[in-house]
Amino acid sequence: MEERTFQVDLRGVVDLLSRHLYSSPRVYLRELLQNAVDAITARGGDGHVRVETSGGVLRVSDDGIGLTEEEVHRLLATIGRSGKRDELGFARHDFLGQFGIGLLSAFLVADEIEVVTRSASGAPAVRWTGHADGGYAVEPGERDAPGTTVTLRARPGSGELLSPPVVRELAGTFASLLPVEVTVDGEPVTGGGPPWRASHPDPARRRRALEEYCRDVYGFAPFDVIDLDVPEAGLNGVAFVLPREVTPGARRAHRVYLKRMLLAENVEGLLPEWAFFVRCVIDAGELRPTASREALYEDDLLEATRTALGDQVRQWLVRLAETDPSRMRGFLRLHHLGVKAMAVTDDAMLAVVDRLLEYETSAGPMPLSEFRRRHPGARYTASVEEFRRLSAVSAAQGVGLVNGGYVHDAEILERLRATDPDAPRPLDAAELSTRLGALPSSDELELRPFLEAASRVLEPLACEVVVRSFDPASLPALYLTSRDAQHRADLEEARDGADPLWADVLGALRGAVPDERPQLVLNHRNPLTRRITALTPDGPLEPAVQALYGQALLLGHHPLRPADTAVLNRAFLGLLDWAVHTPEDER
Repeated sequence: MEERTFQVDLRGVVDLLSRHLYSSPRVYLRELLQNAVDAITARGGDGHVRVETSGGVLRVSDDGIGLTEEEVHRLLATIGRSGKRDELGFARHDFLGQFGIGLLSAFLVADEIEVVTRSASGAPAVRWTGHADGGYAVEPGERDAPGTTVTLRARPGSGELLSPPVVRELAGTFASLLPVEVTVDGEPVTGGGPPWRASHPDPARRRRALEEYCRDVYGFAPFDVIDLDVPEAGLNGVAFVLPREVTPGARRAHRVYLKRMLLAENVEGLLPEWAFFVRCVIDAGELRPTASREALYEDDLLEATRTALGDQVRQWLVRLAETDPSRMRGFLRLHHLGVKAMAVTDDAMLAVVDRLLEYETSAGPMPLSEFRRRHPGARYTASVEEFRRLSAVSAAQGVGLVNGGYVHDAEILERLRATDPDAPRPLDAAELSTRLGALPSSDELELRPFLEAASRVLEPLACEVVVRSFDPASLPALYLTSRDAQHRADLEEARDGADPLWADVLGALRGAVPDERPQLVLNHRNPLTRRITALTPDGPLEPAVQALYGQALLLGHHPLRPADTAVLNRAFLGLLDWAVHTPEDER
């Protein structure tokens, strides 16, 4: 068996880098700056990176540790080998680069890379020239002091990326927080370091400075600023609370620095899903980047960091609720969805929601704690539509009703029931019929013929007809269905539309569902309903009952089955025919 070595097509590798690893060729300058800063770190950390631009030529010089000729052959000419690894292959703690491919990014903008380097060990200077076709040459170089200079000449079509304004912009973006001095054509691009670590004796002044920084970075004045600190990840920074409402599905992009070099401006997955209302700027020393250095590597440390950052955002919310309830209410008006998502699993946030977040109730908007105090034994609906059709009726009967149909609301109300027996319970609409006023026995006896005729009209729709007396009197009829009745109706509808095999299967399931029917509850206090109940069989009784049934379905936002639609059409045509009927029509 003959052993052979893989051959590498460098042009193909560069194409892979440009199309699949790096999101943009603009990262070439970040990689060059990264290598320069690491070389300075390896020599002791005190140095200067000079970037010079002239006529499509870029030079990046550092006074770092430099390379010997043997290290040039071993490191610059081997893809994937980094001088920042120890003997076991693990990335050393203090360096930005880890993957041994950073220098290749220069081939995204140039066909040739020239490196002139002199080692701090005293070895002579070396010139290494690499070409995009995979060849390279090594020869003696000229350099007076230890360090490295990388020279690029723009390939056709890449001149703008090496132009002075673009280079200054890129250097300012990537290197502004670095502890090493970086200049572009003599002008410094590094400043005083992370603004959240700047010393301010006056907390209000610090707050104003961070708000101004947020305007510069994100373009908005934050609702609040939260300090972040996760020592095990070497992380510090700030979270800016958005001053406007955002959807939970909005992109959660954060600005992340690693050892004060910008990783990316749009890093996702840094915070828990519920924390969609903040945007972070952080610097971390221990989190691992991906090979492209444009995202964070998913590992146990990142997961622990995500949890810790979520805890710090949650603690800020609890403090705000305790120290400034009115401001917390303002926050909840903007970002209640994130807080409710936390309250599903977090007791402290459940207490905040219970005490401060306003819910839609039959008595108007109010916090759940206040509603429970006013309406013991209240109920809640599992859908917005059910609340809207029953809130007025339930309020008139003295039954407090909470709208639990929005996201997380039913889960929160169930969690409250586990700790407070007076918390609202789920409403079964059929239960509401027991609260509606019964008629005197004499009235029930008088209405019996009508009820028998009306029941025959709605028998094909599997609906019972009852008469009650309730408020509001303006409501002529109410359609009530229990969960079991709705389940049975859905089962029957599915059975009618299924093939014979599935119809038999669904038919067998009917025995497990209680035989309950929805009710059309006619309101005897309504003048129109009383006139309809006084109709005799020779009048328009059938279309009138059908019309009340259809109106109750529509008013309650119930879904209409094909049979319901047909009944509505017949009722309309029947009443129209009765209205225009003349004695001559009988001749």
